[in-house]
Amino acid sequence: MMAGGNNKVDPTMKKTTLALALLASMSAYAESPIQWWDASATLLHGEDYDLAPSHRQTTLTLETAGGWSYGDWFAFYDFIEFNGTSESASYGEISPRFSFGKMLGTDLGMGPVTDLSLALTYETGKGPVESFLYGVGADLALPGFTYFQLNAYKRDAISDGNISDGWQLTPVFRVDIPVGDANLVVDGFIDWVVAADNDGYEENLHFNPQIKYDLGRSLFGEAKSNTLLVGIEYDYWQNKYGVDGIDQNTYSFIVKYHL
Repeated sequence: MMAGGNNKVDPTMKKTTLALALLASMSAYAESPIQWWDASATLLHGEDYDLAPSHRQTTLTLETAGGWSYGDWFAFYDFIEFNGTSESASYGEISPRFSFGKMLGTDLGMGPVTDLSLALTYETGKGPVESFLYGVGADLALPGFTYFQLNAYKRDAISDGNISDGWQLTPVFRVDIPVGDANLVVDGFIDWVVAADNDGYEENLHFNPQIKYDLGRSLFGEAKSNTLLVGIEYDYWQNKYGVDGIDQNTYSFIVKYHL
């Protein structure tokens, strides 16, 4: 495998490609009906975070997700305060997917695979984190899962100092478990960099599930399902930020409200 420095795409070309992809999706939104959408705000507080100015941190996460005639999207942005310091950080991702089944108007289902998509992700935030990911996504119908997606990406670092070029697998999932008159929601993702192109950046695995109780449904009935949720977010990150031997293992208490 060649080093990332010998196989880099011009940064201007990467940004132009991403801008065109997002512009195309926005144009499609204007011409095609949105099938569903969701927006939420999550407040998290936890401690024992590695490679940070403070071991305790409070995070406000804004998220949106939805489906439209030619695919789906997910985006989030974190606003992070490092408790006990005056420092803060931010990080976000925009992840549109373009469904081959929807665009071709045909059923691509085969076994557990229900659809295939062109999958894109743009990573941005404070520090040398800007990256563009592109690859293929698959939707799978698996027993017990409300949904399960598997995206395979090629990672291209954009910003100076970012050496995270490589290959990444990202499963995304949700499981709903009935508990009394409400639900326990277990959802999240795994970002697994299975191959790294640059020396000094290690393969790493980030497992980040949330376990939440549907308090809104419990207090106010079925009409308020999936509006107010409380629980914990577990965070395991082997070789965090690609740094060899830094294995983060912690959790945060969370409150999530869907608008």
